Amino acid sequence: MIVFDLRCSAGDHRFEAWFASSGSFADQQARGLIACPVCGDAEVEKAVMAPRVGAKSNRQAAGGAVQPAVSAQTGEPSPEMMRKLIADIAAKQAEMLPQSRWVGRDFADAARAMHEGRAAENLIHGQASPEEAQALRDDGIAAMPLLVPIAPPDAAN
Repeated sequence: MIVFDLRCSAGDHRFEAWFASSGSFADQQARGLIACPVCGDAEVEKAVMAPRVGAKSNRQAAGGAVQPAVSAQTGEPSPEMMRKLIADIAAKQAEMLPQSRWVGRDFADAARAMHEGRAAENLIHGQASPEEAQALRDDGIAAMPLLVPIAPPDAAN
């Protein structure tokens, strides 16, 4: 369906009408089937109309100001952008953690055992001291900190 702004020649009345297609409008116009609802004039033509453009997805509803993603003064991300980024990271981490096994303070030992083939490879998460994490990196064992802190399962409510 398509909507056109129309106007009659006799009274210059403007009105809207819906058509199945542009061709349907042309056919009905040629057959004199379209008439002005105000004066009944059948001499109707398309009026100039503003396009109906939907709002951009990164815009807030009317009345709300759009926050810039980057500050013009500092070139740093805006606080709103940072809040959204952290929320997105937390949501993705929360989605992934159930697929991983908690190993607690044994993280470094479990990661080393998988790397050396003494244990089956598995997704794990746990706790490691900065020294243990550095030793894993030095030995070429992939490990990274969780970006959003979590409470150990035994400490969570």
